Amino acid sequence: MEAEGVSSATPTEEMNGAGNLMDFLDEPFPDVGTYEDFHTIDWLREKSRDTDRHRKITSKSKESMWELIKSLLDAWSGWVVMLLIGLLSGTLAGVIDLAVDWMTDLKEGVCLSAFWYSHEQCCWTSNETTFDDRDKCPQWQKWAELMTGHAEGAGAYVLNYFLYVLWALLFSFLAVSLVRVFAPYACGSGIPEIKTILSGFIIRGYLGKWTLLIKTVTLVLAVSSGLSLGKEGPLVHVACCCGNLFCSLFSKYSKNEGKRREVLSAAAAAGVSVAFGAPIGGVLFSLEEVSYYFPLKTLWRSFFAALVAAFTLRSINPFGNSRLVLFYVEYHTPWYMAELVPFILLGVFGGLWGTLFIRANIAWCRRRKTTQLGKYPVLEVIAVTGITAVLAFPNPYTRRSTSELISELFNDCGALESSQLCDYINNPNMSRPVDDIPDRPAGPGVYNALWQLALALVFKIVITIFTFGMKIPSGLFIPSMAVGAIAGRIVGIAVEQMAYHHHDWIIFKNWCRPGADCVTPGLYAMVGAAACLGGVTRMTVSLVVIMFELTGGLEYIVPLMAAAVTSKWVADAFGKEGIYESHIQLNGYPYLDVRDEFTHRTLATDVMRPRRNDPPLAVLTQDSTTVEDVETLIKDTDYNGFPVVVSRESERLIGFVQRRDLTLAIKNARQKQDGVVSSSVVYFTEDAPQLPASNPQPLKLRRILNLSPFTVTDHTPMETVVDIFRKLGLRQCLVTRSGRLLGIITKKDVLRHMAQMMNQDPESIMFN
Repeated sequence: MEAEGVSSATPTEEMNGAGNLMDFLDEPFPDVGTYEDFHTIDWLREKSRDTDRHRKITSKSKESMWELIKSLLDAWSGWVVMLLIGLLSGTLAGVIDLAVDWMTDLKEGVCLSAFWYSHEQCCWTSNETTFDDRDKCPQWQKWAELMTGHAEGAGAYVLNYFLYVLWALLFSFLAVSLVRVFAPYACGSGIPEIKTILSGFIIRGYLGKWTLLIKTVTLVLAVSSGLSLGKEGPLVHVACCCGNLFCSLFSKYSKNEGKRREVLSAAAAAGVSVAFGAPIGGVLFSLEEVSYYFPLKTLWRSFFAALVAAFTLRSINPFGNSRLVLFYVEYHTPWYMAELVPFILLGVFGGLWGTLFIRANIAWCRRRKTTQLGKYPVLEVIAVTGITAVLAFPNPYTRRSTSELISELFNDCGALESSQLCDYINNPNMSRPVDDIPDRPAGPGVYNALWQLALALVFKIVITIFTFGMKIPSGLFIPSMAVGAIAGRIVGIAVEQMAYHHHDWIIFKNWCRPGADCVTPGLYAMVGAAACLGGVTRMTVSLVVIMFELTGGLEYIVPLMAAAVTSKWVADAFGKEGIYESHIQLNGYPYLDVRDEFTHRTLATDVMRPRRNDPPLAVLTQDSTTVEDVETLIKDTDYNGFPVVVSRESERLIGFVQRRDLTLAIKNARQKQDGVVSSSVVYFTEDAPQLPASNPQPLKLRRILNLSPFTVTDHTPMETVVDIFRKLGLRQCLVTRSGRLLGIITKKDVLRHMAQMMNQDPESIMFN
């Protein structure tokens, strides 16, 4: 394999054509080396440009004090960007949390003493709240009570029901309208696109200022409307928009797409850090789930960004409990080995639900893409919101926000809990310390709650399939966790009651004495939530870390690990792709997944173009092409670049030139250089060719020529070629035999070939 990684050109020639780019100009002209929308970046070229920039700064820093200060500022700019990302994403997350709290409660009632207080804040400030009725206080009134003066009765219920649905429809209508009009890219969770962007694809505007603004506003509206979606995934997109915004302040990042992606990787970590209050989980999530290229330097910076973001969120204190975490739990009992069986069963459930969800959701999204349904996004959102609100209101577990539901399911039943789930029959002569309550028989409230939870489970499973992927910001973490937490809590109560009524069975005998507190149903809910989230996203390490940072349940790492691994195994048995990879495939983004294995025995010659019956490869010669020929070639073809050869007869390869650079160079030369006309000869050699005196002045384009294009021979196995594309992030690779150019393989050719080998439609790879 001929892998000419580095050019043998002299330093003045500048490696990889990243130098001054034109001979007749001292300054490189603008936009050379930039990329067009929906194109892939050339990682090698970006890396070499950054190395050149760094070398220049280092050599200049020895000249004067001012240059030394400039070089120090340049070195610090990375940390400054991280600080800014952490501050902004933490602030936005805090504002979103507070706004969602208030607007979710607004659907049910209003605070009379200060309308901007949520239900909880309203009753905190009240002096007339009793501990038993801590949710009821005269300052907080439901809409029916405010309008008619009656709090109870059928009329009040119907009016509350009607207003709940009306508010939900209003919020979702506003969200989808804002997305449609101002920022179409603000819809969805954003993680599939961010994975694609981090792998080197360019989607202009996806991380822009408008997207940031609209996504933040519509995220609040969408979550408050009561739809089955979370704000966690979109917060990663919001943080990456912040990262992109601050990149534009520093030329080191704004002019280098490769460096920009290092910042975006760290921003993704900050996003998860504020979404779950899990800084370390965020860093691991960025590493395991979204990043394509993650050098050690980025790891430290991600850590710093996540830390600053979490610190900022903690200062805002949106939950009012002085904790970063949403669902803080304190369980008082250890878990026992025998409980691993139900934990693993929950893992199996999580894997099966993940598979079912991915298949059903992708089928529905494909239907949306290919039928009339996709033309009416506003109607679709309104319809789904209407159905969700109408079905959710009667059930107290679906009426409240999903985060509150998960929080209640995770909770251990203490002596002070007023929830239905804690309606156990107490032993009248129980005299024990408050925090260690023995297992008790379930009362009517618990059985009632179980029915409602079972209905809530079916409702959540079905409605989430239709909600994820609509034209509003929608995250998947919270709905998946809710499905798992409901299933886990039901299993937990079942195991607890079995242990109470049959404590003489062999499985319970060793560890569950009568009168002891053996089983914690809340722990089962936590394990179920981890299993379902793992089944859908296929995360393992970062998932477990996020779960224990989220809940503070440090000693339950083993049950969480068991459930996460089981759910991944079960889900992988039915298909390797998680939900994000499936959406990347559905949208046809050119994403080469590092985890895909290529095991077929094909060669580069089978994949390269031109094929047997195709027209010959479009090439430029080193010193016999005219400006007019080049312009015609650019006009007649849509290729991203052209190989340069010695002559059409010999086909010996000299280098590769990008289409965009060629266009800009010729346009620039016609404006700035006298004597350049259509019949001028373009040459890529060091010395001008010998031309008759009557010829117009030739145009030298040596500087935009990449003298070290990546080449492989025609007999290189495709396995190796795929690996090279993945690990070096190439856009294209030239195929030669003994120095003669035979063809070219682009990233899209590789993706098409991989799809063909897996019996899929190769055209589905194209971005649509």
